[in-house]
Amino acid sequence: MKKKFKMVDLDCANCAAKMEDAIKKIDGVNDATVSFMMQKLTIDAEDVRFDEIMQEVVAVCKKVEPDCQIQL
Repeated sequence: MKKKFKMVDLDCANCAAKMEDAIKKIDGVNDATVSFMMQKLTIDAEDVRFDEIMQEVVAVCKKVEPDCQIQL
């Protein structure tokens, strides 16, 4: 399943790259793109575990940039 999410308060292109790398390492994620310019997260992950994977994605993003929020 491929979905797009808006990111709020993503302030740093380097942080976006760190988030993208960390998200791609999550089990069940096929591909992920974090666009700093567009303030968007595009994620392709397993349908069955999508909600569980998104919880991990939110946790990873909070670790990299605590003020950043993903609008689910």
